Amino acid sequence: MPNKTIYVSDSDQELFAKAQELAGGSLSAAITTALRQYVELEEGRQEGFEEIVVKVGVGVGRKVRFSGVLLAEWANTTMSRMETYRIYRSRTGKFVLHVDRSPEWKDQSDNAEKWSQGWRAWVGNLSANQSWSYTQGEATLDVVDHVEDLKDKVPPKLYELIKNADQEPLVEDLDI
Repeated sequence: MPNKTIYVSDSDQELFAKAQELAGGSLSAAITTALRQYVELEEGRQEGFEEIVVKVGVGVGRKVRFSGVLLAEWANTTMSRMETYRIYRSRTGKFVLHVDRSPEWKDQSDNAEKWSQGWRAWVGNLSANQSWSYTQGEATLDVVDHVEDLKDKVPPKLYELIKNADQEPLVEDLDI
């Protein structure tokens, strides 16, 4: 294996030492990992993709990262919560569905139905004696191979928007 010499400035010595420590003592492994990630992200960026980071799980959940491009976004609201659907195409050609549901608040009072009938129904109904329930928000991530696999997972109007998404080029070079 050929040797490569890397010159490190004095101001970066601490950074390289920390990278070597995190890589289990191998500076070569740290540099290789960083370069592999850099090349993958940069090639993706040149192809029209970007780094996507989304939350998945209940409450604060965890973060998931992938390289993709946003194809469509759809939001739906009710009196108690909001749902946002985002569909991405990944760098490998798969379709990624991210659904983010906000926390849900519900009035559990005896006259709760009045709150869903508009502001006029609220008049005279503003009492300190209210009961509410709360459920955590949640976000999910599904990865499918074909756009048709999304049909039963998204609202019909959103599916109509994206069903031809795999036919469109990510980047079109214009000779102008």
